[in-house]
Amino acid sequence: MLYFVNDYSAGCHEKVMQRLVETNLEKQAVYGEDIYSLSAKEKIRKACDCENAEIVFISGGTQTNQLAIDSLLLPHEGVVCAESGHINVHESGAIEYTGHKVLTLPEHDGKIDAGELRDFMQRFYADENYEHCVFPGLVYITFPTEFGALYSRKELEALRKVCDEYKLSLYMDGARLGYGLACRENELTLADIARLTDAFYIGGNKVGALFGEALVFTKNNMPRHFITHVKRHGALMAKGRVLGVQFDALFTDDLYMEIGRHAMRLADKLRAAFEEKGYQFFKKTPTNQIIIVVDDEKKAELEKKVAFSFWEKLDDTHTAIRFVTDWATREEDVDALIELL
Repeated sequence: MLYFVNDYSAGCHEKVMQRLVETNLEKQAVYGEDIYSLSAKEKIRKACDCENAEIVFISGGTQTNQLAIDSLLLPHEGVVCAESGHINVHESGAIEYTGHKVLTLPEHDGKIDAGELRDFMQRFYADENYEHCVFPGLVYITFPTEFGALYSRKELEALRKVCDEYKLSLYMDGARLGYGLACRENELTLADIARLTDAFYIGGNKVGALFGEALVFTKNNMPRHFITHVKRHGALMAKGRVLGVQFDALFTDDLYMEIGRHAMRLADKLRAAFEEKGYQFFKKTPTNQIIIVVDDEKKAELEKKVAFSFWEKLDDTHTAIRFVTDWATREEDVDALIELL
């Protein structure tokens, strides 16, 4: 079978595995105080051009989102996100489980619009009974979005401006950040993201690590006793060095960006083939997620030889399906898929 279901089914990049093997028998400090975690944090600070960045390694994306959002919000506050936002749709109520409501805005290829965010905040404070409501306290965005779209620098700056006006934190989910940064259409750098957000995470699970995400607080704003907070959520790894070693490898010799460029080159090749062969795009976005519309007969035919993911049932005879490339995608598999099309 040709495999294009997602970008987190393979193990990890060989250079990451090599470093895990090389350091395996070393005795290191625990709970993220090892030399590799400290080295990785320093490399990430330099990559973000943010010398005061405070960084914590967490094992998974849902844990990272829950921890960051729960700790940055006051108990009576909620989080604003797109209707299609991952925390609203595919995290099993993890945010609500902490007592914070998810407040939704319309989505535009998965993005939220700064003007609509401002309107939302104006309507909130225009309600004379707003003190009886859930206060918006934080804005959640993803880069790339659920549909693979990217925020431009102008769009992110506009969101930052509204957040400053209403004293909202701006938090970015970077599960696929490496693929967004490597995309030809991308305008943002890690330094831009660090400058314009209050916190974000650098995805490792989907971008070459065995597991792990790097949560970055950018404004000297890491919540007090945050490691204790991590522990209370059951997310503090005793062998934190396993996370540190991986991110130290990913941020050595530009490996993180190299991984992203590989996935994006093959995604562009596959996207061009879909277009050339006349396939309809469900959402035509530029990153490593490609969502097309097929009739159910074609879907059944492809399923015999290709693994892809269901996206949405559109009508009685058509379905949107998704193909994803990643760091482990092989050129020969992309060529074979193009032949099948």
